[in-house]
Amino acid sequence: MQAIISEEKQSRIIKTGWQVFWHLLFWLCIISLLIYLAHTDSEVTNRELLVKLLLFPAINISLFYINFLIYIPNFLDKKRYWAYAVFVITTVILYGFGKYGVGLMYRDIVLTHMNKPIPFPSYFLATVFSSLVFIFLSVVLKFTTDWFLNERIQRDLENQRLSAELAFLKSQINPHFLFNSLNSIYSLAYQRSETTPEAILKLSEIMRYMLYECNDNKVDLSKELQYLQNYIDLQKIRFGNKAFIDFKVMGNVTNQQIVPLLLIAFIENAFKHGVANDVTSPIKLLINVDECKLHFYIQNKKHTHNRDSSGGIGLNNVQRRLNLLYPEKHTLKIRDEADTYTCELSIVL
Repeated sequence: MQAIISEEKQSRIIKTGWQVFWHLLFWLCIISLLIYLAHTDSEVTNRELLVKLLLFPAINISLFYINFLIYIPNFLDKKRYWAYAVFVITTVILYGFGKYGVGLMYRDIVLTHMNKPIPFPSYFLATVFSSLVFIFLSVVLKFTTDWFLNERIQRDLENQRLSAELAFLKSQINPHFLFNSLNSIYSLAYQRSETTPEAILKLSEIMRYMLYECNDNKVDLSKELQYLQNYIDLQKIRFGNKAFIDFKVMGNVTNQQIVPLLLIAFIENAFKHGVANDVTSPIKLLINVDECKLHFYIQNKKHTHNRDSSGGIGLNNVQRRLNLLYPEKHTLKIRDEADTYTCELSIVL
C-alpha cells in the first residue's frame, strides 16, 4: 500500500515538474524574443532592458500566477463570481499603485516619454490595462487546460466503457458456443454414437483456442480459419458426416490478423437454423482474403421447423463487436429471404 502511495506521489511530482518546466520555458522564450527585438534599437541601454523587459514583465507574470493558481481555483471554479471580481479588481488597483511606485524609482525610464513626464492618470490606466491583459491570459490558459483535461478524461472513460463492453461481449461467446456444442455432443451421446469421443476431442481443441489463444486483441487469421474448420468438423461429426458445407478459402493467408471469434456466429446460425443435411443445398461458405481485406460470404437454406424459440445472442453480439472494433472499416449485409439466409461481411484488416 505504501509503495502504491509512493508511486502516486512520485508521479504527481514528476507531472508538476514538467508543468513548471514548460511554463518557465514559455516565459523565457517570450522575454528572450522581446530582448532580441529591443537590441535592434541601438539607442536602448542595458538598464532600460532590465527595467522594461525583466522587472516589469516579472511583476505582470506574478499577477498572472496569482490569478491562475489562487483566484481561479478558489473563486471562479467554485462559481463565487462576485468574490472573484472583487479580488481581481482590488489586486489590479494595488498592482497599479505598486507599478507606479516602482516607476518612481526609474522615473527617467518608466515615467518619461519623449523627454516629457507621463501624468499619473495616464500611467495608471496603462498599468491597469496591462494587468487585465495578463489576467485574461491566465483565464484563457486555465480554461484551455481544463478543457483538454476534461476531453482526455472523457476519452479515458469512454475507452474504459468500451473495453468493459467488449470484455462482456466476449465473455458471452464462450458460454454461448459451449452451450450449442454440448447440445450437439449430448445428441451424439444420446444416440450412443461411436464418434462421441472424437467430438469431445474436437471440442477440447476448439476450447483450447478460445481460452488460451484469444486473449489478445487480434490473432493470426490462419488460426482463426483453422478454428472455423474445427467447428465445421465438429458439426460434421454431429450429423454423422451427413452435414454438407461447401467451404472455400481463396487468396493468400499470410500475416493478416483479425479480432478473434467474430465469424463463428454466422456459421453457428447456419447450422442451427438452416438445413445442413441436404446434399442438393449445402451451406455455402466462402472466405476471400487479400493483403488488407477479408470478404466473408455464407448462405444456407432455411429450415422452417428448426427454430430456436429462445433466440440467440450470436448475431447481435457480433454486430455490436464489429461496430466497436471496426468502425467505418466493415460492411455487413444480411438478406433474410423466404427460403435462404445470406450474410456478407467485408472487413478492412
